[in-house]
Amino acid sequence: MRLARSPYRGEEDVYEAALTVKWPEWFSETQSIRVDVNAIRSPLKSLEFATLRIKDAVCDRFRADRGRRPDVDTRSPEVRIQAFLDKAAVTLYLDTSGEPLNKRGYRRDAGEAPLKENLAAGIVRLAGWNSSEPLLDPMCGSGTLVVEAAMMGLAIPPGHARGFGFERLAGFDLKRWNEVRDAALARRKPKQRLPIFARDRYGEELKKARLNLEAAGLADCVELKQADVLDTGAPARAGVLLANPPYGTRIGEEAALAEFYPKLGDTLKKYYAGWRCHLFSGDARLPKLIRLTASKRTPLYNGPLECRLYEYLIVAGSNRKKSAPSRTSGPGA
Repeated sequence: MRLARSPYRGEEDVYEAALTVKWPEWFSETQSIRVDVNAIRSPLKSLEFATLRIKDAVCDRFRADRGRRPDVDTRSPEVRIQAFLDKAAVTLYLDTSGEPLNKRGYRRDAGEAPLKENLAAGIVRLAGWNSSEPLLDPMCGSGTLVVEAAMMGLAIPPGHARGFGFERLAGFDLKRWNEVRDAALARRKPKQRLPIFARDRYGEELKKARLNLEAAGLADCVELKQADVLDTGAPARAGVLLANPPYGTRIGEEAALAEFYPKLGDTLKKYYAGWRCHLFSGDARLPKLIRLTASKRTPLYNGPLECRLYEYLIVAGSNRKKSAPSRTSGPGA
């Protein structure tokens, strides 16, 4: 939430801009704070010093108005203050989200290389899955894809189990927020077994997936099974396969991956005729080594890492000859 914007030339101008904001109108001196500063083409030499000066200004404003200052907590602050510096102006914000919005509140064990929850939800959407058709993640890891799919299938609002930064600000209307939240929760469908299947080669990974499903209240909605993707058939005649197969940043063994990808392509041709298969990867070698023709390639980012969501429409016989021509969704494919 934007509170102020002011021109500046140096750190003292940034301090004065922050000092003029009536911070006590937004939160209490008993609440802890954290200040974060980002910049593009700022003439300031030190963003750390700019951060310190904004913190000083906030504390000085509280001392002047309330007689005491808030504490600083860089790990779990109650109020987060954001500042953005361009080449000529500083803009000050209060963070109304709190924790990053990708954090839904259910994840208990993220595993070694987890997808962010919102990215997993986006992948499910891009795959065009509807809750009546089978969905399989054969390399489920900690289960983020299947948890997000189950939440969609049951119309569970994302983030219903977490708190938000705006709940700790002055003027927050708890009664109105409960009305909005309860209206969203009322649209949930009854808990039931969904045609969602989660598999992984490693039992320890399945334990993580089970823990996260239980935390989300979805343990009875998804079938978990220990199985190797390379020698296990499909759970239905047709459906949607979603997978985040290992790539370089996860296991780092290029030779092993170069051997795995062709085997994965052979497995899809052997067991998954009639399935729409979507593989999410940051490894640019995957589309060549898997020896299948992607019908669609969608650019996505896993944090700072540029990735692709590859769609493979698996048909009986030679997919190389029968699959649709490749098309790209979005720029930069």
